[in-house]
Amino acid sequence: MAEKFKIKKGDQVVILTGKDKGKRGEVLRVLRADHRVLVQGVNMVKRHQRATQTSQGGIVEKEAALHISNVAHIDPKEDKPTRVGFKSLDDGRKVRFAKRSGEIIDA
Repeated sequence: MAEKFKIKKGDQVVILTGKDKGKRGEVLRVLRADHRVLVQGVNMVKRHQRATQTSQGGIVEKEAALHISNVAHIDPKEDKPTRVGFKSLDDGRKVRFAKRSGEIIDA
C-alpha cells in the first residue's frame, strides 16, 4: 500500500538536489506509489506528441516527477527549507508544523 507523506498538493517546496537545485514551486501532484512529486515549472522535459482532435501535435514541454526526498517544504515564517512535523491542537485537530520555526503549515 502507498504511504502517507508530509508533502501535499498545493505546498510550496524548494528543490534540494539536481539540475534544478534551489528552484521553488508548487506541488501539482503527489505520486504516492512511486514516492514522487510533480512541481510546477521544475524538471521540465520535452515530449513528442501526436496530434489529436483536442490538441495540436509537436514538441510539448512538461514537468517530470522528482523523488520526494529531493524536495523540502518552505517555512512560511523564515522562507527557508524546513522539515515537517505533526502535532495536535487543543481543539483536537492534527496539523503539520515547520520544525525550523514552529509555525503551523495547515490553515
